[in-house]
Amino acid sequence: MVAEEGIVYVGKKPAINYVMATTLQINRGVKKIILKARGRSISRAVDVAEITRLKYFPGKIKITDLRTGTEEILDEEGNRRDISVIEIELTQV
Repeated sequence: MVAEEGIVYVGKKPAINYVMATTLQINRGVKKIILKARGRSISRAVDVAEITRLKYFPGKIKITDLRTGTEEILDEEGNRRDISVIEIELTQV
């Protein structure tokens, strides 16, 4: 979930798990947090950003950058596939 300070990798767990990881980073004094997600987890990352921003820290957190892209991965059979990625940057106001 949290690999390094300021980065939260969003996966298949419930959104609240990632909201808590983001909240923990904010409470530790991290000023900029990046939510990273791929594929089907992208919508969950957007939910995490909005829940954190609007419910837990209203008026104190804003989205300062949003990056999208595509990564190439290998599936189980060894075939190359493209997968969408997103990075949402949250900054304390």
